Amino acid sequence: MSDSNTTYFINPSTFILLDIPGLEMAHVWISIPFCAMCTISILGNFTILFIVKTEMSLHEPMYYLLCMLAISDLVLCTSTLPKMLAIFWFNSREIKFSACLTQLYFIHCFLVMESGIFVAMALDRYVAICDPLRHSTILTNHSMVKTGLGILLCGGMMALSYPFLARQWTYCRTNIIPHSYCEHIAVVKLACADINISSYYGLTVALVVTGLDVFFITVSYIQILRAIFSLPTKEARLKTYGTCGSHVSVILAFYIPGLFSFLTHRFGHNMPLPFHILFADIYLLVPPMLHPIIYGVRTKQIWDRLLWHITHRDLCFLLVLWLSDRPVCRGG
Repeated sequence: MSDSNTTYFINPSTFILLDIPGLEMAHVWISIPFCAMCTISILGNFTILFIVKTEMSLHEPMYYLLCMLAISDLVLCTSTLPKMLAIFWFNSREIKFSACLTQLYFIHCFLVMESGIFVAMALDRYVAICDPLRHSTILTNHSMVKTGLGILLCGGMMALSYPFLARQWTYCRTNIIPHSYCEHIAVVKLACADINISSYYGLTVALVVTGLDVFFITVSYIQILRAIFSLPTKEARLKTYGTCGSHVSVILAFYIPGLFSFLTHRFGHNMPLPFHILFADIYLLVPPMLHPIIYGVRTKQIWDRLLWHITHRDLCFLLVLWLSDRPVCRGG
């Protein structure tokens, strides 16, 4: 950008989110799938929470971890999409500096938490398959509480430096963020200072946290596969595959788009800006939508309880109408 076209600011109180440049005329149409994804995510994850809470037989470590994942997905979805829709529908692009840093913190905090939850899920499946007799003694409710607090503390502490460092810089260039939400690098690039600390910290967290988590998950599933291959019958192997299939699907739905988004943002400088922004938006919206669908369809206990609640509500509704001796449709 040339000097004549650059507006200079000294620590602006608000930023302007650029959203998806070049597609302004299609914002209403783009908002439809975005809104649909968020609606499915909210309804699906709240359904998971409701079913696990109301069904005593699901009060087990695996389903507690699933509830933690659902809460994390809800935070990721609701912390980004409302502002996106405000831009699409009302052209409301301004965001307060403090609100921007808060959004940045929640995004990175719960992304780290989700990665930690996947490690805990892999550990749960490892113990359940490789050492089933000790599963109930190793993964107790008390250990789940400590695991959840550890994941929350790790995510909170890891993400705390993002807004802390971003607040230290002086912003004297443009206040336009070329993104749909307050992405860390997109924000600190607006600073007129040496932002290598922020850049290196973000890169280190992404590589170390994701690298270690993927390593532990991979080791767990290698051991799980070895245990599966040693099972005596084909039916037992298929049943165990089905148990782990939903976990593997959810893990892939989280890490593959995340890795692709990270690599294109860091190294794909020749890719068009709208592609960067659109894919970053999809990365935060698609996994929270897919997680409850995958678990709802592939986890028999959740699927059975969901069907039971649906049919039970229908039967109760018909019973109330019959007892009240009132017709289903009544004019006037």
